[in-house]
Amino acid sequence: MPLPGRAACLARRGRRRSGRGAPEDAGGVPPPRKGALVNRLPNFLYVGPDKAGSSWLHETLIKHPDVYLTPAKDLYYFDRYYDRGTDWYAAQFRDAGGQEIVGEICQDYLFHPEAAGRIRDTLGTNVRVMVSLRDPVDRAWSSYLYMRKHGIGPDTFSEALRSRPELLEHGRYATGLDRFLEYYPRENVHVALFDDLTKDPQGFLDAVTDFLGVDPLPLSEKEMEARLPAAKARSVRLAHVARRGADWIREHDGARIVGRVKRSPLVHKALYRPIDREAVRPATEDVATVRAALAAEIESLELSLGLRLREAWGW
Repeated sequence: MPLPGRAACLARRGRRRSGRGAPEDAGGVPPPRKGALVNRLPNFLYVGPDKAGSSWLHETLIKHPDVYLTPAKDLYYFDRYYDRGTDWYAAQFRDAGGQEIVGEICQDYLFHPEAAGRIRDTLGTNVRVMVSLRDPVDRAWSSYLYMRKHGIGPDTFSEALRSRPELLEHGRYATGLDRFLEYYPRENVHVALFDDLTKDPQGFLDAVTDFLGVDPLPLSEKEMEARLPAAKARSVRLAHVARRGADWIREHDGARIVGRVKRSPLVHKALYRPIDREAVRPATEDVATVRAALAAEIESLELSLGLRLREAWGW
C-alpha cells in the first residue's frame, strides 16, 4: 500500500532526471561492447497495464510510417527473458528501417520490481514510456474473462480474486509508476486513460503521436473500434491448448510467430465467439473487494497526477 506523503515524492521524482552517474550524452546507457547491436534498440515502450488498450494501440501504431513496432506484442524481455541479453533483444528490432520511433508494447513491465531499472540500464533515460490507466475493477474483470476463455483459473471471480494475486496486483498503478518516475522525468512518461480510448479513439491516438513527436495518424471507421470484442472460447480445451502452445513457442524464441498468428482474424474467429460485454458483469461484492484493496493506491495516483480518477470511474 502507498506510504503517507508518497504522492508528493512521486511528483518530485517525476520532475528530475536520474542519470545515476552515466554519461549525459549517452542518455544513461553504458558504452556498447564491440559488435553489439545498439542501433535497433527502442526509444519507446508501452509498459502496462494489461487489458487497457495495448492490443489496439499495437495494431494501430504499427501502421504508422514513422513508427516501427515489433510484429509480436509483449516480448517480455525486461521481466521474463532478461537473461537472454541485449543482443537478443536488439535482434527483435532488426527489421526497423529509418523510422523515427522504434518501440515495443509489453503490458507487464509496469509491475515487475526490476523492469524499470533494467530498462534504464539498457535503453538510458531518454526513452519515452507510456501507460494507460483503466478502472481497476473493469481491468481485473476483463483479465478474469480472458483467463476463463482459455480455461485458466477458478470458476468464479470471487475465487479468482483470492487465488490469482495478479488480478489485484496489476491494479497497483501508483506503485508501478513510482518505479519508472524514479528514473525518468515526468515529460518522458505519457499517462493515458482507457476511458478516453473508448470515447474518442482518434483523440487518444493523437495524444500518443504528439507525445512521440510524429505526425497524426487518421483512423478509418473500422479502426475507430477501440477494443477487441469480448469473446468466449468455442472450445475451452482447444483454446487452452492454443494458449499453452503459444507460451511454448515464446519460450523457444518464436515471439514473431505468435504475433502473426494472434493478429489473424481467421484464427480468432475459429477459436472464439463474441459475447455481449455488458451482459456479464462482476457481482457487487466483488466490485467492493477490488475497490477496498486498491483505494489507497488510486488515491495516491490521483494526488500525483492531479486527476479525479475515482469520480470518473464511479467509485
